[in-house]
Amino acid sequence: MTWSENRLAELRETFADATGGELQNPNFQRIADKIFSEGGRRPAPYSGMPTLLDAPHRNWAEGVSISDLDVALYGVPMDLGVTNRNGSRFGPRALRSIERVGPYNDALDCAPIHEMVVADIGDVPFQSRFDLAQSHADIEKFVTGIVAQGVIPMAVGGDHSISHPILKAVGANGPVGMIHIDAHCDTGGSYEGEKFHHGGPFRNAVLDGVLDPERTIQIGIRGAAKYIWEFSEMSGMTVIEGGNITEAAIPDIIRQARAVIGDGPTYFSFDIDSLDPAFAPGTGTPEVGGLTTREAMKIIRGMKGANLVGGDVVEVAPAYDPTTNTAQNGAQMLFEILSLMQFSPFRTNQKG
Repeated sequence: MTWSENRLAELRETFADATGGELQNPNFQRIADKIFSEGGRRPAPYSGMPTLLDAPHRNWAEGVSISDLDVALYGVPMDLGVTNRNGSRFGPRALRSIERVGPYNDALDCAPIHEMVVADIGDVPFQSRFDLAQSHADIEKFVTGIVAQGVIPMAVGGDHSISHPILKAVGANGPVGMIHIDAHCDTGGSYEGEKFHHGGPFRNAVLDGVLDPERTIQIGIRGAAKYIWEFSEMSGMTVIEGGNITEAAIPDIIRQARAVIGDGPTYFSFDIDSLDPAFAPGTGTPEVGGLTTREAMKIIRGMKGANLVGGDVVEVAPAYDPTTNTAQNGAQMLFEILSLMQFSPFRTNQKG
């Protein structure tokens, strides 16, 4: 249609007095109806108490029901398992401070905070700031309580050692598969007499019988520590090295990942150091040659329909990034994985 006074008049008739919450596309109106109130009003993203992804806050304690939730977001402010720079204990607070991610996922056509029942239930209540074993026990107990109520747990760490006790809770009734996006395999052995550090959670989880290595894919792996990760391939994990990830290769990587995890229950673990330090310098073990944010989002979004039963985003250490980009990207990846959970068969089966 060529531009004309009549066309301008039509646009003025439709849009001149419309609010931001009045849309012509019925699909977009579906989202706007959940977010905007009368007069085009919506909550300011920078106001109120900060929560993960601006989800409603739920004060949860032992014995309190959260069974109405689809997904429980929670923080794990613990970094006693690091082998290099510490500081990821501040990761949950950093992600809560990010004031605008979502609410609409344009690629997956969903608004997970508004189309599921999601809440930020606070942080794991640790009994000690100094005891790694006790902290892992606290995490396992906390997540076991979430899982017992049929709710999907979605964590923000903290260092990557937190994934082992989470998997012990999620995989208590049978081993789960895993999509793992990271610079490191995290299947190393004991270092200086400690095997529950952040470089070995997935070796520990396999040996505990809660993670199925043959249904595990590790994506983005790179760096000089490759020589200590033989457990990954010897146990049957599929490893996709970072140097093999290109835009052209991503569709094949997605197909391979879907084939590896199949239809079974699957955990999603995202380490922020999977991203190149250009995008995420605020982490304890940065590795150059990593994923771009666009590549990471394409891979995550390609997992729509996976049978997700839990997940985490870990290793955001905000002190090393004064730009806050690392926390921004961590919050975005949290949003992307949460969006996947809206389509998880597990959620549908649990909540109908």
